[in-house]
Amino acid sequence: MTGAELANLANEAALLAVKRDRDRVTGHDLSDALEKVQLGAQRPLVMPEQERRRTAYHESGHALLGMLQPGADPVRKITIVPRGRALGVTLSTPDADRYAYTEEYLRGRIIGALGGMAAERVVFGVITTGAENDLEHVTGIARGMVARWGMSDRVGHLSVLREDGQQPYGMSAAPRTLDLVDGETRRIVEECYAEACRTLEENRHRLDGLAAALLEHETLDEAEAYRVAGVTPAAGGREA
Repeated sequence: MTGAELANLANEAALLAVKRDRDRVTGHDLSDALEKVQLGAQRPLVMPEQERRRTAYHESGHALLGMLQPGADPVRKITIVPRGRALGVTLSTPDADRYAYTEEYLRGRIIGALGGMAAERVVFGVITTGAENDLEHVTGIARGMVARWGMSDRVGHLSVLREDGQQPYGMSAAPRTLDLVDGETRRIVEECYAEACRTLEENRHRLDGLAAALLEHETLDEAEAYRVAGVTPAAGGREA
């Protein structure tokens, strides 16, 4: 965040502290303020029980895979309280700033992002439109791995596309190369989706436990989420 963004975050947290009749800002206030700044204010929405249950499993899938992936960013909060356009949110942030990413880390990000869709498939046998933003996110990561960062043996160590999806200035990739990029992007995403489903099936008891806790409490903080899932943060893949 920039200095101005941090100032806005602190102001939002201070307002929350005042509304809660406290004379100082706590970490809980800052966490709630961060959600509001990044995701929008809570919105009143009465969901049918089946939709609420599906949302709980969707967010639990994201969270559990984030906990179990080696090197993944720690899960800070899970909620099924609607915010902005989202019916639920899983918030993960690193312990320190990252400036370069390994292929393993990026695959972990894709697997975690596909966790909601995978959970819906494993538990309900369906896929809903709730995964739209997740799919946009994972497609962008996988395409970057293939076309920008040299993480595909078939495409090779080439920069085929810029960040905006356009070809680099002064270069023109052959149609066959672009078809190869699409094929490799699909391969990475499908491999990660298969891994997401397999991991959730193997840890179904943890998935059920997280979803049940969310249905009861609506929001779980970091410590409670890891406790309910039965995952020790260090064992869940957080880098030492």
